[in-house]
Amino acid sequence: MNIEIWSDIACPFCYIGKQNLEKALEGLPYKDKINIEYKSFELDPSASSYDGTSFADKLAPKFGGRKQAKEFMSHLTQQAHSVGLSFQLDTLKPTNTLDSHRLLKWAKTKGKETMLNEKLLVAHFTESRDVGDYNTLADIAEAVGLEREEALGILNTKDIYADQVRKDQDEARRVGITGVPFFIFNQKYAVSGAQPTESFSQVLEKVWEEEHPAAKFEMLSDETTSEGLCTDEGCAIPPKKS
Repeated sequence: MNIEIWSDIACPFCYIGKQNLEKALEGLPYKDKINIEYKSFELDPSASSYDGTSFADKLAPKFGGRKQAKEFMSHLTQQAHSVGLSFQLDTLKPTNTLDSHRLLKWAKTKGKETMLNEKLLVAHFTESRDVGDYNTLADIAEAVGLEREEALGILNTKDIYADQVRKDQDEARRVGITGVPFFIFNQKYAVSGAQPTESFSQVLEKVWEEEHPAAKFEMLSDETTSEGLCTDEGCAIPPKKS
């Protein structure tokens, strides 16, 4: 099974949705046969680097004021807590995420994409680190086993992996994705938003059963007779041949 996930490091619901999907995957006997691929999606490509502006002040124009923004942040923190995540939104550092997406594309070539994605989300939402700062990004890359100096080289060369990020975003537009998180299962089923674990479990079961249907046999014996057959009601003994 293949699961494609469009998400952004700046998206709180992407982290919550990812957490719920991972809970749905826990304990599945076929978990190791599921491939997860992350796709880049910038919620605000024009976002500036972190300039000291708080998350509440960034949200205020969209929510009709700082009070409403703080209420939303409180609700979001509670929702994150309910799935085992710790959001520290009062100290979160809003920033542009293009470079973190580029770094993820590089990490994918090293087999470290999933680990780096998790560390970036923790850094942004829980640790209040600036995930637009090159030294911070290089430190996070090093923490998952990547070469720090190589990471800095990637980040300082603006064009590297930028085309792959744009390719993901072009693909999102082609298939009609306007918001994240967005999950596509086997290029057939789509799930939008941070759905609860139960919803993901149902989708996983449906897709897996379609991939591995129960064996159906062609009956070659006479189904109208029960002779020579035992059931919970007893056994039918076939007549002796003369």
